[in-house]
Amino acid sequence: MSRIIKIGTRDSQLALWQAKTVQNQLESLGYATQLIPVKSTGDLILDKPLYELGITGIFTKTLDVAMLNGSVDIAVHSMKDVPTALPIGIVQAAVLERAATQDILVYKEAPNFEKKATVATGSLRRQAQWLHRYPHHKTVDLRGNVNTRLQKLEDSDWLGAIFAKAGLARIGVLPETYSVLDWMVPAPAQGAMMIAALEKDTYTLAACAQLNHKETALCTHIERTFLRTLEGGCTAPIGAAATLENGHIHFTGVLFAVDGQQKIEVHRTIPESQAIGFGTDCALEILDNGGRELMKEIKKFTQK
Repeated sequence: MSRIIKIGTRDSQLALWQAKTVQNQLESLGYATQLIPVKSTGDLILDKPLYELGITGIFTKTLDVAMLNGSVDIAVHSMKDVPTALPIGIVQAAVLERAATQDILVYKEAPNFEKKATVATGSLRRQAQWLHRYPHHKTVDLRGNVNTRLQKLEDSDWLGAIFAKAGLARIGVLPETYSVLDWMVPAPAQGAMMIAALEKDTYTLAACAQLNHKETALCTHIERTFLRTLEGGCTAPIGAAATLENGHIHFTGVLFAVDGQQKIEVHRTIPESQAIGFGTDCALEILDNGGRELMKEIKKFTQK
């Protein structure tokens, strides 16, 4: 059976770039496709920090509904925005090869980190890690699509604003004035793109499976299992990074207090053959070292 695969996507420039990338790959394999852009709640409500909206999967929920009601066949997401528990009937169809995972600080003038300053970010994870390293700084919320956030930085007196390097590079707006924050642990699955599809749609699942990058799928699975075991939503101050090198998986995971004053971390390396349950084991180490109490405090803050 041959049919058109309807690709659902948010309508921001970055989301459309990601969807078109999937479209091009599917069409190169001989599949017919159609792009269907939609707006998410996360794109429409820009005057509140994400954690205050109290919605898990705020950037993915609209596309989930569109898939379940048959308006689209697949949804393309930045994987870090996808809740670790997918809705009933929806499954992970593929993970594309990962791009850069690093966070970067974009600035107008060379920053002086010693002085008191303000840094912009819409992420509790980035906020907590920045304040942990620079407790004399303050952070402000920054929302909107990539271009909107870059313009807000241009119009501000901030020291800089924090972005995911992959997002800016993908749409060709990575400025020359930035620093890689190699000390900042990225969000679980940062830099990866995920395709979601209906569990019962065997035609679409077979098509998407051909785009799956096994190494990226393995590493992001470990990171997201770590996140799920900590019971942290997409807005919690949790970082995770797994890499596969010479048959071994190297993992770093962190949990921060919202104000950055407390940090619990884990660093472990195992053979790839022992990957099953690895993300869970790393999260349990965090929880057993004070993480349970810290997660309770984080939930009080984010559920105010």
